[in-house]
Amino acid sequence: MTSDTAIAACDGWDGSECEGTPHCPPRCPRFVDKEGARWTIRPAVEGDEPFLAEMYERFDRTDRAQGLPPVSRRRCADWIRSMLTEGNNVVAERDGELFGHAMYTPTGAAVPELAVFVHPDAQDRGVGTELCRHVIANAAAAGREGIELHVETGNRVARNVYRTVGFEVVERRGDLRMRLDLDDPIATEVRWPPLAREGPTEPLSGALSVDAAPSPSPADD
Repeated sequence: MTSDTAIAACDGWDGSECEGTPHCPPRCPRFVDKEGARWTIRPAVEGDEPFLAEMYERFDRTDRAQGLPPVSRRRCADWIRSMLTEGNNVVAERDGELFGHAMYTPTGAAVPELAVFVHPDAQDRGVGTELCRHVIANAAAAGREGIELHVETGNRVARNVYRTVGFEVVERRGDLRMRLDLDDPIATEVRWPPLAREGPTEPLSGALSVDAAPSPSPADD
């Protein structure tokens, strides 16, 4: 990974006092998971391709959904390349290693499709939920009308994640089709800076107070 991404994951950062700036991306790239580990959620770049391939090589068949990522090395490499070319991609990085990948694709569609993948070693820590929030924020910032996804009916964990970030079932035909309209309040709230979403740990002089801050979104529970 690059030195720039290492800087983005600065140690000791306290997001509860961050008001954001006009230069911030649609959602803050810094994230602390359920176990207190610090992550950077950032746009994927072409140089991530071999690191994503390495991450996906460690997936078991049970970690794949609807045939993705492809099992064979060549097909997986082709798929990663097509996603980086045709989609809007983000990755979850910790200590210079990638553990998650999410995207909406195609970028020009009014209602593109979301896909999210988290390595088994990083599951159950909130990383997948945070990746979804970044994709939603990016799609909303790009003027998409909505975003949808397909999920297997029996995948309760994934369904709960998607409901948490605002998706609703719109079709039941084999797999479930879920959709989030990007004029929904959740799509706006995921773009708030940490101070507005969470409130400060202590009252801050001249800053947005807890009372003045908007109520937390269900997507940030």
